[in-house]
Amino acid sequence: MNKQNIFQQVASMEEKTGSLYQEIGQLKGALVELLEENKNLLIENQHLRERLQQREREIEKQEKRQREEPRSKKDKKEKEKKKQPVGEGYDNLARLYQEGFHICNLHYGSLRTEGDCLFCLSFLNKQG
Repeated sequence: MNKQNIFQQVASMEEKTGSLYQEIGQLKGALVELLEENKNLLIENQHLRERLQQREREIEKQEKRQREEPRSKKDKKEKEKKKQPVGEGYDNLARLYQEGFHICNLHYGSLRTEGDCLFCLSFLNKQG
């Protein structure tokens, strides 16, 4: 085997190794993105489970109160709810924001990862 062929083989192997490192780097980047997305989804699922449990407890309490209070009080509460429909929605949005989700029209429903969002805060201030 002559020296020229050996040199060419080594150069070829070096080139292949470089492209493999590049592919490994790309796969590593994709893996990091998948791991981050998975973590965000786990957090979001946990928030949703907690919210679902809280909502179920609220419904149970409300049903219990409805069974216990007289009909005239129920009518009075229904009238009060009709007078203030904006308050409950605003409270729900504020609660979602506190739980770590965007409520602005740019990123609605996505997880806030970098602290407070000025658009969300602006929206909350307009509603208040």
